[in-house]
Amino acid sequence: MALYRYVKRLPAARKTREWKFSPKVMAGLLVVLGLFFLANAAYPIITYQLLVSPRFSTSFVSPNTEAAIAQSFGAVSSQEGSDSTKTLGTQVDLLDLTKASNWFPEENVIFDESQTNLYTLSIPKLGIENAKVTLGDDLKSSLIQYPGTAAPGRFGNTVIFGHSVLPQFYNPKNYMTIFSTLPTLRPKDEILVDFNQVRYKYVIEQMIEVSPTDISILAQRYDDSYLTLITCVPPGTYMRRLIVRARL
Repeated sequence: MALYRYVKRLPAARKTREWKFSPKVMAGLLVVLGLFFLANAAYPIITYQLLVSPRFSTSFVSPNTEAAIAQSFGAVSSQEGSDSTKTLGTQVDLLDLTKASNWFPEENVIFDESQTNLYTLSIPKLGIENAKVTLGDDLKSSLIQYPGTAAPGRFGNTVIFGHSVLPQFYNPKNYMTIFSTLPTLRPKDEILVDFNQVRYKYVIEQMIEVSPTDISILAQRYDDSYLTLITCVPPGTYMRRLIVRARL
């Protein structure tokens, strides 16, 4: 009797597809990628200009009369009113705005780098907790109180600078991005300051925009205790300055 054996044929070797470099495909991918990054940067700025910026007034920043200044900050002398409304003609586009001294370069103010951990600031709505405020110059390492402005809790105007970038990069722990979402604040929101073992609660009254050369926001008014936060807007640019004014 003959014996038979079934032998299964080995599968045919698969041909591997060879990928060929296509300059057209690569160019298309680069165009799509470029458009994505452009939209990612432009969208927050356009949205800010159309939807957020119209909320902010400019009426009390560069007042033309003493009455306008008094309405905003309390009565001032004629000499003080004249000084507080001047603007600077300096160019700011080439300056390093991570240095607080470059925000108003024509003002003869000394920023003391030795003054560290002066006090802390918190904004619950933005998730900012115990951000340190100093009298230094480096906005990459802290918020900066402008020299010569009032201490927290005292009569006068405490002026604090903070850096901002595009809001999608916001990190409340990073001083380069800490004020990126400042435009989302509203009147009646709270700002907390811990100074000399005392906590002061400021309530936002008004938010306005000014030219980068307008120094009236530094004016001291002694009818009450004010807090002014300043950053560049639209976030990620330095075209204008957002001013958040709060009262104790």
